[in-house]
Amino acid sequence: MLQNKNFLKILFIILAALCFSPVVSPPIALFLGIIFVNIFGQVFNADKIIKIVLQVSIVGLGFGINLKQALQAGSEGFLFTVFSITLIVVLGIVLGYIFRIDKIITQLISFGTAICGGSAIAAIAPILKADGKQTSVSLGIIFLLNALALFIFPEIGQYFHLSQNQFGIWSAIAIHDTSSVVGAASKYGHEALQTATTVKLARALWIIPISFVLSFLNKSGGKIKIPYFIGFFVLAILVNSYFPAIKEVTDYVVDFSKSSLKVALFLIGTGLSFQNLKNIGIKPLLLGIILWVVISVISLFAVLEFLK
Repeated sequence: MLQNKNFLKILFIILAALCFSPVVSPPIALFLGIIFVNIFGQVFNADKIIKIVLQVSIVGLGFGINLKQALQAGSEGFLFTVFSITLIVVLGIVLGYIFRIDKIITQLISFGTAICGGSAIAAIAPILKADGKQTSVSLGIIFLLNALALFIFPEIGQYFHLSQNQFGIWSAIAIHDTSSVVGAASKYGHEALQTATTVKLARALWIIPISFVLSFLNKSGGKIKIPYFIGFFVLAILVNSYFPAIKEVTDYVVDFSKSSLKVALFLIGTGLSFQNLKNIGIKPLLLGIILWVVISVISLFAVLEFLK
C-alpha cells in the first residue's frame, strides 16, 4: 500500500514536470490533471501550491509586457468590464431568486463569473460567511466551466477570425479564472496573451471595492483579501519597459512563467474529479452556465462590433 502511494506521488511529480515540455499545451496540461485524479484519486491537496504557482507565473508574464501596450489594453477593456460586471451580478441574483438557489451560492457564482472566478470567490466567501459546502460548490462550477473554456475559446476565436487584441479582451472578460484566461490566450498568440493578462488583472482589482461594499452591506467583520501580487505584476511591466538592457534575462523569465502556468493548470485539473462534480447540483450548475453563456456572447458581440 505504501509502495503504491509512493509510486503515485512519483507519477504525479513526473506529470507535473512534463508540463515544462513544449509538447504539452495548456489544455493538455489541464486534461492530464483531470485524467490523473479520476484514475488514481487525489494524491496531494494542491490548493496552496496552485495559488503560489499561479501568482508567480502571472508576475513573470509581466516581464513580457510593455507599459504602453498595457495601458492601451486596459483602457479598451475598461467599459466592457464595468458593463459586464454589473450585468452578470444583477442577472445572477435575479436568476438565483427565480431558481430558488441558496442566496450565498448565488452571490458566489455571480461574482465569480463577473470578476475573476476562484479568486473572487475566495475573497468574498468570508465576507458572506459562506460555509465549506457553499464555497466548494461554487468553486466546482467555476473550475468546470474554466476547463471547457480552455479548450473551446481558441477554436471560437479562430472561427470568428478574431484579431490577437480582440481575442485577448474577449477571453479576459468571458473566462472566469486568470489561469484559464492566460492558458487560452497563450494558445491563441503572444499579443493575445499580453492583452488578456493585463485586462484580466485590471478586472481582478475590482475585488477590492466590491469586497468593501459587500462587507458594509452584510455588516461583516470578515477579512478582506487584497490581491497584492498584482502590484508585483505592475512592477514587472515597469522593469520590462524601462530597462531594455535586461531583455535577455526577462525573455527567459517569461518562457519559464508560461511553463509554470501549465503546471498550475495540471494541478487545477487534479481537483476536478467526477465525484466532486457530482456534488455540485443541477440548479447552481445551470445558473453558472447561463451566466457564462451570457457574458461570453455579449462580450464577443462587443469586440466584433467595437474593436475592429
